[in-house]
Amino acid sequence: MKVRGAVLREMGRPKPYADSAPLEIVELELAPPGPGELLVKVGAAGLCHSDLSVIDGSRPRVMPMVLGHEAAGEVVASGGDTPGFATGDHVVLSFVPTCGDCGPCRAGRAALCEPGAAANAAGTLLGGGRRWDAPFHHHLGVSAFADHVVVSAASAVKVDADLPYEIAALFGCAVLTGVGAAVNSAQVQPDDRVVVFGLGGVGLAALLGARMAGASEVIAVDVVQDKLDHAARLGATPIHANDSAVEAIREATGGGGEKVIETVGNARVLAQAYEATRRGGTTVTVGLPHPEQRLDIQAVSLVTEERTLKGSYLGSCVPKRDIPHFVQAYKNGELPVDELLTHRIALDDINEGFDRLAAGAAVRQAVIM
Repeated sequence: MKVRGAVLREMGRPKPYADSAPLEIVELELAPPGPGELLVKVGAAGLCHSDLSVIDGSRPRVMPMVLGHEAAGEVVASGGDTPGFATGDHVVLSFVPTCGDCGPCRAGRAALCEPGAAANAAGTLLGGGRRWDAPFHHHLGVSAFADHVVVSAASAVKVDADLPYEIAALFGCAVLTGVGAAVNSAQVQPDDRVVVFGLGGVGLAALLGARMAGASEVIAVDVVQDKLDHAARLGATPIHANDSAVEAIREATGGGGEKVIETVGNARVLAQAYEATRRGGTTVTVGLPHPEQRLDIQAVSLVTEERTLKGSYLGSCVPKRDIPHFVQAYKNGELPVDELLTHRIALDDINEGFDRLAAGAAVRQAVIM
């Protein structure tokens, strides 16, 4: 079938993207779904820093690629062998397809699915095939910036049809990654003092997750005043990310946060987050620095202060378990995910959207298909 989508042919084009147009809106040929796969009509897709990291070349992927990894839509066809899914189902798409059979999946660590990671690196679906006409690759098994996509059923989670697409899409990455980092990776407990570095979609989702988990205080750190103001409206204490930020955090918390979550994707910021963690505390990082960056911390403090430094991918979530749980929390008023959405845009305006994202002028933007 003919599909309209956003193609990235090469990484590293200069900003502004409105001029260099790294994403080209083209007509693509999409093959039907194979066994274990679904054809999904995309309702909305979110713009994420992980997409931006591919555009600017700091997160290299195979090229050319139909970009995008955070989406929600409606199942319009199945290739068979997709139990639990039917035509008309509304689904959220997760950027790690989980096979359910490998060692990490059996251990409850779906984010580390080995076949899923291999497929994502190769730009294929979980089964190893591509449904885009050559030479185009899939982005993280989703390729969300298209009006229709073929995905592995292992990338899809069924949700209630009354959930607006532009809200549902955010559960596929921002919410899984941010809320999951707070409740699964950091395991925020009631009365914990939590610090969040970086207030993009994932960072604000982590803030919401920490509040949902009962944190006594959440401190929000960023360089953009509008984002700090937004965090303050959500009940956080804002601190500007400058050279004295760590000192200010330690003073505000009486020694640092019990749980500190870094979402920026910068090794220097991660080092600050570690410094802002109290003795016996846990630092969680979900950001994706350039592979050449190295982390410099006081190694002995891991032992003498019993510190924990841990990574969190996909929020340490099991999508089929956690997405329905987080959606229910949203419906109960415990997780105001709609606060993450700042812009609704058309597919033709996607390059301008990434300019806003790169400038820190947006939290989550949704392409409405």
